[in-house]
Amino acid sequence: MSALTLSSSDKQILDAGFAAAFGGAPERYFSAPGRTEIGGNHTDHQRGRVLAAAVNLDTRAAVRVNGTDTIRILSKGYPMSVVDLKELTPRADEINTTPALIRGVAARFTQLGCKVEGFDAYCESTVLPGSGLSSSAAYEVLIGTIINHLFFDGRVTQPEVAMIGQYAENVFFGKPCGLMDQTASAVGNLVTIDFFEKDKPVIESVDFDFSACGHALCIIDSQASHADLTDEYAAIPNEMKAICAHFGKEVLTQIDTADFYGSLPVLRKECGDRAVLRAIHFYQDNARVPKQVAALRAGDFEGFLGLVKESGYSSYMYLQNVIPAGYKAHQDVAVALALCEHYLNGRGAYRVHGGGFAGTVQAFVPFDILEAFRSGIDAALGAGACHVLSIRPQGGVEMQAKS
Repeated sequence: MSALTLSSSDKQILDAGFAAAFGGAPERYFSAPGRTEIGGNHTDHQRGRVLAAAVNLDTRAAVRVNGTDTIRILSKGYPMSVVDLKELTPRADEINTTPALIRGVAARFTQLGCKVEGFDAYCESTVLPGSGLSSSAAYEVLIGTIINHLFFDGRVTQPEVAMIGQYAENVFFGKPCGLMDQTASAVGNLVTIDFFEKDKPVIESVDFDFSACGHALCIIDSQASHADLTDEYAAIPNEMKAICAHFGKEVLTQIDTADFYGSLPVLRKECGDRAVLRAIHFYQDNARVPKQVAALRAGDFEGFLGLVKESGYSSYMYLQNVIPAGYKAHQDVAVALALCEHYLNGRGAYRVHGGGFAGTVQAFVPFDILEAFRSGIDAALGAGACHVLSIRPQGGVEMQAKS
């Protein structure tokens, strides 16, 4: 993996923030990227396959060991997080808070034999919360990378750093997330992950140069709010679990496709048609991921784009994570998809990105129409709605500062 250099101007910004928060100068600098899901929509929680990549938006930190048993982290725009390392068990009053993530990561490293000590960190991020690029995973990976390098000689691998982040989010933060976000952030570049073995995901790098494919990777903010959509998100895995319960299984990857289709009449009665359709999406999209990987490895970018379009259609029609149930006046993600279709005019590809219902849409846009595409999207949805990204080779890393 190539090194990541911190520019002089960015170093000055981090140094100034650190000095204002803690006094003096930091000693070291770290970074963890956001991620984009490229293949496999709502497949990871069924222990399926995904294709994901780190992107060139990151959360970075200026860090100094402080000689105490306390971790202090100030993220720009947020209150100081303070964690006492003498207490490394989950706290009910910290559920859904940043200190829970810090405490959880520190606790897991301690369980692995690392003597975690106190440090001060000042953070700034370009991975905006709610952007669909997983700011929480970037933060978890950042904390894990800091502790790994400061106190454990980097002996934990980056995939293991991802699992430590997931542990913190599941056990301390209180969110039963999958492992895709943390893995893509921790490992970097473009990876495909098979989650079938619960505690041993199979991670493979996918060698493909997106910068040479003639298309820009765009993330479009639909401007929709995630508020009041918790039930919509929860319904997807819950309905898939209902299908699994009929077969006495935990996840859909444990159920043969032929057995599923052979049981459709009874499944429709027991679970309802939406649950059946959502399971159909899973089987189709899970099978699409290795096809996407094969297309990229073969240099067949047009074939890859065709599979991206298929995934988008499947999410819209079968997974049904574009329009929240009963919504009429506000169908923001659907409008964003319609705008992509209009401005791409049969070229490139587009799809709902991540959880759906609100948040973001992903598009692969030919370079020759990129400016017209971006200006059209921004005019309809608001300035800055269309973000042009690139794939980042590095995952969670220590940055080398220019002198």
